[in-house]
Amino acid sequence: MALNLAFLSSILIILSAFSPVITALSSNYYDKSCPNVEQIVSNAVKKGAANDRTVPAALLRMHFHDCFIRGCDASVLLNSKGSNQAEKDGPPNISLHAFYVIDNAKKQVEASCPGVVSCADILALAARDAVVQSGGPNWDVPKGRKDGRTSKATETRQLPAPTFNISQLQQSFSQRGLSLNDLVALSGGHTLGFSHCSSFQNRIHNFNATHDVDPSLQPSFAASLKNTCPINNRPKNAGATMDPSSTTFDNTYFKLILQGKSLFSSDQALLSLPKTKNLVTKFATSKEAFLDAFVNSMIKMSSITGGQEVRKDCRMVN
Repeated sequence: MALNLAFLSSILIILSAFSPVITALSSNYYDKSCPNVEQIVSNAVKKGAANDRTVPAALLRMHFHDCFIRGCDASVLLNSKGSNQAEKDGPPNISLHAFYVIDNAKKQVEASCPGVVSCADILALAARDAVVQSGGPNWDVPKGRKDGRTSKATETRQLPAPTFNISQLQQSFSQRGLSLNDLVALSGGHTLGFSHCSSFQNRIHNFNATHDVDPSLQPSFAASLKNTCPINNRPKNAGATMDPSSTTFDNTYFKLILQGKSLFSSDQALLSLPKTKNLVTKFATSKEAFLDAFVNSMIKMSSITGGQEVRKDCRMVN
């Protein structure tokens, strides 16, 4: 479902939280300098997903985690060096994976048009392709991001946590110029992927002084989660898929929230305000309404810029 997004062909977003470089993005940025970049990235994502069905979810999450720290500047791709621990080694990012897909795409792009395409743009395109290849909507990705030179594990504390309540979520998103609409629409990315027990154990063990289990969880669903994630002797990689159709980009996530079957406190929190609850209901009822909103919010989020250079190697500064 390609949308007419010509009005977004040039975007400037200035956010004090990042002190980003002002960069005009445009959907035709590489038309002359690297015309086949989108095809190259799409092929790399397709190849990665053919070998590992979790790749699309990983790429979408990687892009989100990149944009929320210093803007979409590929700082999440940088390796730790010397005494500096990079973002990818911060606690919320240890479970990020599929970096090799971006490396492979970059290698092909460099062979075709060296020194032209930023890693940040490759990641933004890969996130879009991850959605498309999972049966989700297509859109024009505005391009022209630069790559950042700074990456600090300590800054990953700024990422919205799965334990957040609605006011914490609202604050996190508004600091980045994103609205409650964007919050609910982008949360729909949880339709893809898998979560380890650690991200939702707060809801199934020692929830509060009165309840062991979060009472908003549907009882049989809570019981199955407790069975998968016992309080002791838990298998190392135990967890649950984000929804039963975890490799298909659809609106199942919103239906599950209304049924008390969402994994995270931050998912359940979307029912806390009339506005966000109405959006959850709207997106649960209309897949098309969700897809339209998701596309607009993805373009808005991925247009938070902040880099300074075009890296030759996505894992290190020039």
